Amino acid sequence: MSADILALIEEKMEHFSKGQKRIARYMTEYYNKAAYMTAAKLGREVGVSESTVVRFATELGFEGYPQLQKSLQAHIRNKLTALQRMEAADEGMEPVDVLQKVLLSDVDKIKKTLEETSREEFRQVVELLGKAKRVYIIGIRSAYALASFLYFYTNLILDDVKLVQTNTASEMFEQVLKIDEQDVLMALSFPRYSQRTIKAARYAKQQGATVVAITDSSASPLCAAADHSLLAQSDMASFVDSLVAPMSLINALIAAVGMRKKEEVAGTFAKLESIWDEFSVYEKEAEHGAV
Repeated sequence: MSADILALIEEKMEHFSKGQKRIARYMTEYYNKAAYMTAAKLGREVGVSESTVVRFATELGFEGYPQLQKSLQAHIRNKLTALQRMEAADEGMEPVDVLQKVLLSDVDKIKKTLEETSREEFRQVVELLGKAKRVYIIGIRSAYALASFLYFYTNLILDDVKLVQTNTASEMFEQVLKIDEQDVLMALSFPRYSQRTIKAARYAKQQGATVVAITDSSASPLCAAADHSLLAQSDMASFVDSLVAPMSLINALIAAVGMRKKEEVAGTFAKLESIWDEFSVYEKEAEHGAV
């Protein structure tokens, strides 16, 4: 199937029926809305039957409308502005459905991530992190939350972990300046992909470091700069980026690295517990009857 779904529609335009041409024109003009409409809703919008929409999808070479919709969503995912995301979200759900729609969508993303993640690729990344001299972690904008979480725990498990601060491009490159072939760069980015993260990954690879991408698709520009890619579903259910599946994947990665270095980690946490108690880092459970 063509990577450019809109170009494919234009290419086949003259062969469509009158009703299919109405669908095609609406889809190419309002692709950000059409990508998140059901076949029935799209049909009502352009004045054709649901079955005509389904036949339109098969005419393009898809098994059915869901496959066409998925292809269109993948094509535009990195092109939508925040405003277009909000408009697309309005097409996909009613206000009363938000809680159920978002949570069920996130559950589905985790299931798909589990099905699509390569166990061998995951195992290799765990081995790389365990052996690396230094591990650099970079994530920008919403991906910074993921990068920060990954850093917090790997910093307790591994010997030398650096969270790359990215306030400016020059500051970012200053922090990864000394990266070399003994190091690993963990680069995290999801639509809309950060150019700065991609540039950092390319630089690290040029210096001989191993680059691991945590992103949403093999079509992600980050994968082209990576030696290994761990993919997690992040299709939006709203204008807000869904980071549930990526976070779950990161949880699994941290757990696997921790198990690989079990004895060292046990010793580290024994020392930490002593420090936490001494300096009252965590609230102790209140004594029975205490006010």
